[in-house]
Amino acid sequence: MLKHLYIKNFTLIDQLDIDFFPGFSVITGETGAGKSIILGAIGLLLGNRADSKQVKRPKDKNGKAAKCTIEAHFDLSHYHFEQFFEENDIDYDPEDTIIRRELTSTGKSRSFINDMPVSQQVMRRLGEQLIDIHSQHQNLLLQKDDFQLSVIDIIANNAKMRADFSAAFVRYREAERRLNTLLNQIATDEQNRDFLQFQFNELSTAQLSEGEQEELEQESQTLNHASDIKSAIFSADTLLSSDDQGAVSQVSMALQHLQSIAPVYPKAQELAARLDAVHVELDDIAQEVSSDMESIDFDPARQDAINARLDQLYTLEQKYHVTTVKELLEHQETIRKQLETIENADGDVEALRQEVAQLKAQCEQKATLLTQSRTASARKVEAEMRARLVPLGIPNVRFEVEIQPAELSTSGADRVVFLFSANRGTPLQPVSQVASGGEIARVMLSLKAMISGTIKLPTIIFDEIDTGVSGKIAEKMAMIMEEMGAGGRQVISITHLPQIAARGQHHYKVEKMDTPDGTESRMRQLTPDERVGEIALMLSGENVSPAALENAKALLGASKR
Repeated sequence: MLKHLYIKNFTLIDQLDIDFFPGFSVITGETGAGKSIILGAIGLLLGNRADSKQVKRPKDKNGKAAKCTIEAHFDLSHYHFEQFFEENDIDYDPEDTIIRRELTSTGKSRSFINDMPVSQQVMRRLGEQLIDIHSQHQNLLLQKDDFQLSVIDIIANNAKMRADFSAAFVRYREAERRLNTLLNQIATDEQNRDFLQFQFNELSTAQLSEGEQEELEQESQTLNHASDIKSAIFSADTLLSSDDQGAVSQVSMALQHLQSIAPVYPKAQELAARLDAVHVELDDIAQEVSSDMESIDFDPARQDAINARLDQLYTLEQKYHVTTVKELLEHQETIRKQLETIENADGDVEALRQEVAQLKAQCEQKATLLTQSRTASARKVEAEMRARLVPLGIPNVRFEVEIQPAELSTSGADRVVFLFSANRGTPLQPVSQVASGGEIARVMLSLKAMISGTIKLPTIIFDEIDTGVSGKIAEKMAMIMEEMGAGGRQVISITHLPQIAARGQHHYKVEKMDTPDGTESRMRQLTPDERVGEIALMLSGENVSPAALENAKALLGASKR
């Protein structure tokens, strides 16, 4: 429930600071006084798009960009919002939840819930659960099938059943999507089957081996430089292993000399041991060099074979737009799987077809349950709507809910149409096609009254729902809104009709004032005496007569009975 509203620097409002109360309240004021401005401000709290032009004064006294602030306090203690606040990690104060929107003249907008910054999306999700603003354009909802269907579902309390169906429908459509994707893939693959088989055979015949290319490239490098390698190894072998001057022979002789003096020169023993280790390692190296010299030789046939194989690998890599044999092998595996899919296509398609059929059958079963529930609820809606519309000045009303079969969709397999006739002998037709503006207003009010008891919406605001009605009918509409505001709920009606204004437990007036700084819209709560004057003004116009005052008192008195 809305407890308090604060607006600063918004359009024509300099500052508004006002309390609201449970039950039925009314807002009156001349056309153009600023009632729609207040609704626009509340709309921003519900997550509507902001416009920098809505900032009343673009700059403050110091020439800095000014800020518009809209803040509302709500009492949510009876509405169980704990889960929403927990899911969005927002501090929860059920008795004083504060929603604030800030807008600067530069176009920046910020949203807060209990002083915590939130996204506009989060604010919109919360706002939709706090306030329902019924403006005249909402009457157009009667032209939309999904609105009519949602009314029936609300009355039938189908939320759980519909969520269950929706989950099944999502699974069904996902399986259907996978089936279509597979069929499209198979069709594409079938067209390319011969080409894919050719590619696979080509790669398989090549007998690719990961790492082969690197080994061949290294061997090719060795063969290309065989002469230089052999010359260098020959020189190294000579320097190491010649009989007299070779390094191995020279180290062996040095070792012998050191060993000969070891008995008389102890240090020589240590040096001899170290030199012996060097001699062993050097001798091993010399033998390996000698062996390599024997093995390295230029083989033109091997060189040709390596070059041919490398040319084959390079050609394949270029053809398949890769750079390594590993990637060629990966491509080969991909083709193998594609061919395997083609070969197994019939079995995969049949399995998916069975899954789709099974999931569709589940959806149809759940849709049937929804249809049955909606049909039962439709009869209740018809009876209640007739009961509500007759006192609202449509004595010969006929109202029927037609439930037509439809293709499976996220809402089930039904299309709901509200059929309406206000006069005897007039055939039933869709309500949006045959009802007048005043009749549509009464139909929408009756629908809202029905669903308000099911949806625990804290606050409902009616913006001139009384368009096209007057007199006793207006009073009946006021009584319905008064009824909706019972039980701790809050209903606010913006009205031009005295019959409705008189039924309000609380009465607010919006006025436009001329000030030295320009035109300004203000809103205030009227005292009992001021209410008499305001209703008299609504009855008689600018010149309030004693008779109008008496009529106003009578209206107010009647509303209290």
